[in-house]
Amino acid sequence: MIALDNIIRINHESRIPKYLQIVNSIVENIGRNYLIVGEKIPSINEISEEFFLSRDTVEKAYNELKKRKIVSSVKGKGYYVARNVSHTQIKILFLLNKPSYYKLEIYNSFLNSLGDSATVDLNLYNCDPTILTSILRENMGAYDYYVVMPHFKNDKQEHQNENDAVLDVLNELPEDKLIIMDNLLPSLCNNIASVCQDFKSDIYHALEEGSRNLVKYDKLILVYPENVLYPYPQEIREGFKKFCSSYGFDSEVIPTIFPDMEFGSNDAYITIEENDLVNLMRQIKDHGMQLGKDVGVISYNDTPLKELLGITVMSTDFKVMGETAAYMIKKGKSEQVKNVFNYIERGSI
Repeated sequence: MIALDNIIRINHESRIPKYLQIVNSIVENIGRNYLIVGEKIPSINEISEEFFLSRDTVEKAYNELKKRKIVSSVKGKGYYVARNVSHTQIKILFLLNKPSYYKLEIYNSFLNSLGDSATVDLNLYNCDPTILTSILRENMGAYDYYVVMPHFKNDKQEHQNENDAVLDVLNELPEDKLIIMDNLLPSLCNNIASVCQDFKSDIYHALEEGSRNLVKYDKLILVYPENVLYPYPQEIREGFKKFCSSYGFDSEVIPTIFPDMEFGSNDAYITIEENDLVNLMRQIKDHGMQLGKDVGVISYNDTPLKELLGITVMSTDFKVMGETAAYMIKKGKSEQVKNVFNYIERGSI
C-alpha cells in the first residue's frame, strides 16, 4: 500500500474542514492515477491515528466519498477505489437565491455555455444569508469555482445587497475561484469576477429611453412589491424616483395592483411581479380602456409571453449573463462586467 502521507494531506491551520481535506486528497490522487480503480485505501483507524483526527471526522469523509460513488466498502476488508475521477471537468457550485423563471434562464444558459467541460451542482438558499453561509462553509475547498447570486432579506422582508456573515465566508474563498452574478457586492475585492446588473442606473436609463412615449402620460406608477417572500432590490425604486424627479413626472409607488384600482386619466404603470401584471391587464380590459392610449404598461424582466402579448419591457439579458459567467470560467478571466439592459418597445406604452 502507498504511504499514508503520500495519499492524505492535512493542513491543521487551514479553515477547510478536515473531512473535506481527506476527500480532496483522495479525489486528487485518483485523478492523477496515483490511486487506481480496485486499489485499497487506508482504513479509518489508520488515518485517524496518523493525523490525530477523530474517527467521526474520517468516517464523514469516507461517507462523502461513498455518496459520490468514488469509493466502495467491503465488509470486513476495507475501502477500495470504485471509479476514476476525471480532472478534465471543472467542478462548480452554483448558488441561486430564488427559483424564478429568470434565474433558471441564467442557470440554463450557464450550463449550455459550459457544455461538457464542467459538472455543476445547483443549490437554492431562498435569499437567506444563514443558509448561504452554511452551504459555503460545508463545501469550502470541494469545488473549483463558486458562482453566487447574492440577494438577501432582513427580518422586515426587505432586500439587502450585503450581509457581513456572507462577506466573511466569501472572503475565505480564493479570489480566482469566485464568480458573483446579478447583484454586485462593492465590499468584495475588485479582483473578483462578476457579471451583474446596476438596478438603479438600469431602470433610470431605460425610462429615459422610453421617455418619448411616456410624456403623454400624466402620472407614472411603480408597483414595487413589499413583504414578499423574495424581495426586490430597493435600487429599482430609487432609480424610478430619480428619473421622475429629473424629468418632472408626477409619480407614485404602490405595493401591489389592488382590486378595483382607481384609474386616473393617462396613467402609466411599471410592474415587477407577474401577478401584478396579470391583475393590471385584467382590470384594464374590464374598464374598456385601450392599452398604450388610455393607460400605459411597462413590465420589468422579459419573457416569451410578454413578447407574444405585446408588452413593453425593460430587462437585462439573462441568457447573456449566463454565457458571460461561463466564458470567464473557461478563459480564466476575473473581469467586472455590467450586464446589458434593454428597453424594448412593443406598443403598450
